[in-house]
Formats: sequence, C-alpha cells, structure tokens
Amino acid sequence: MQLVVGRIGRAHGIKGEVTVEVRTDEPELRLGPGAVLATDPAAAGPLTVAAGRVHSGRLLLRFEGVANRNAAEALRNTLLIAEVDPDEQPEDPEEFYDHQLVDLDVVTVDGTPLGRITEIAHLPSQDLLIVERPDGGELMIPFVEEIVPEIDLSAQRAVVDPPPGLIDAAEAVVAGSRETEGAERAGEDEA
Repeated sequence: MQLVVGRIGRAHGIKGEVTVEVRTDEPELRLGPGAVLATDPAAAGPLTVAAGRVHSGRLLLRFEGVANRNAAEALRNTLLIAEVDPDEQPEDPEEFYDHQLVDLDVVTVDGTPLGRITEIAHLPSQDLLIVERPDGGELMIPFVEEIVPEIDLSAQRAVVDPPPGLIDAAEAVVAGSRETEGAERAGEDEA
C-alpha cells in the first residue's frame, strides 16, 4: 500500500536541501536516510533520502543526485510516497495509520450514524477526521480522545462524542446553504 508521507517545499541553502511538510507520524522511519520514496509527479522520482535534519522546527532533507539549489527547487510541491505493509501496526495501541481510519463508519455514542471518514487532515495543532455525510456534506471532527473515544477497527467504526455545536453547526451551515439556494431559485423563477 502506498501512503503520502510528505510534500517537498522550498529549497534551503545552496547544497540541494529542501524543506518537507511531514504527513506521517513516523518521519524517522518513513523519511530517514536510505528511504526510497516514490513521487507524484512520478517524473521526479524515485528519490532516495541521503540525509535529514531539523532546522528551526522544520524537517530538511537532501536526496541522492540533488546537489544544488536549482535541482532542489525543481522538486517543489512534489509528494513523497512510501510503500507500507497494510498489516503493519503502530507500536502504540492508541495510534493509527491514516489508511486504517479512512473508510471507517462514524457513529455517535448513542449509535446515530454520521457518515464515513474520507481523509485525515494533519494540521499543526491537531489532526482532523474529514467525514462525508450521507447527504454529501462534510464534517471536520478533531481527532482527540475527548471527542473520539473509540476506534474499533474490527467493527470498522469510529465512535464520536461531539461537544454541543460541533455537529449542529455543520448541519446549520448545510441547511443555511440549502435555504439560500432555494431563495435564489425562487428569485430566478420570479424574474
């Protein structure tokens, strides 16, 4: 199974280093020296990590065959993709890989279905579960233990206990956009 583990940002310095937006919980494993990564677009790779370091809170990588700033800048916005065994599990039982969470059904603690996880957004402050509602709408649920108390991989579901307003606010936005569309259509019919 292939997973996006990073995105190349700007070149750093003149020796071919690049900044990397990390999209994995295990950068030392997935982006460590010697790691061979597929790329998107595919024309940029595969790339082999020659060296890595953290500078001012950002991961910097240097790839074999990328020796100067121009070559590094040409890689900007390239996605880095690692091959991951689908049966591989994180060491901590309370951690999950993105591929384990995508497609889980999401239900509230009282069993009300909310939708299905389509994506995990890794933000600086916390991760978000992106949930597609049955009506096509989307929910963004903070992936913290207080709100997501249970992930049951065998049952293929995530149980959420949303605070007041998290789900209601999303429904109000969807309902409000439907009311606006209806009013716009009514105005078009009158014209």
